[in-house]
Amino acid sequence: MPVEIDIDHVAKLARLDLTAEEKERLRAQLGLILEYAAKVGEAAGADVPPSAYAIPRANVLRPDEPVPSLSREEVLANAPEREADRFKVPPIAEVG
Repeated sequence: MPVEIDIDHVAKLARLDLTAEEKERLRAQLGLILEYAAKVGEAAGADVPPSAYAIPRANVLRPDEPVPSLSREEVLANAPEREADRFKVPPIAEVG
């Protein structure tokens, strides 16, 4: 089922200045793309349930288990600036 495409309109929307040869070539290419897109729409059947993944997936996250981490002093040891027990950073919003 060939698809008719107004290539002049498409070129105008894309702000392309195409030669006659380019217009013919792109008309054929866009027609094929639209035909293949229509075939994809035909492939899915009503008996196929919608899914987010092609294969079934289980929970891929690891269990959330507490583990020892660095102390506050170790974390702040290489901070360029600190204020009490926090990193000091420049303000990101003006107040007032």
